Amino acid sequence: MPLYEYQCKECGLEFEVRQKFSDAPVSECRDCGGAVSKLISQGGFALKGSGWYQQGYSAPAASCDSAATGGGCAGCPKAANG
Repeated sequence: MPLYEYQCKECGLEFEVRQKFSDAPVSECRDCGGAVSKLISQGGFALKGSGWYQQGYSAPAASCDSAATGGGCAGCPKAANG
C-alpha cells in the first residue's frame, strides 16, 4: 500500500497515511480537525547495484576488443543474451 503525506492548513502538521489506491483522500487533520492537502513527495524508487546499464550498455561498441580488431560483435560473449 502506498504511503501518502498530508499537511494541515490550520495547524501546519505534516503526517503520513498508508492508504489503498481505492481509499478516499484524507480530508481533515487528525490533531485539530482542520482541512488538509495532499503533498507531492519524492518516490521511493532507486536503482542500486549492478544492473543492465553497467553490464555492457554504458560503454560504446568501439571500445569492445572484437569490434576494435574488425571481428564484429556477433562472436563476442558480451553480445550474447544468455
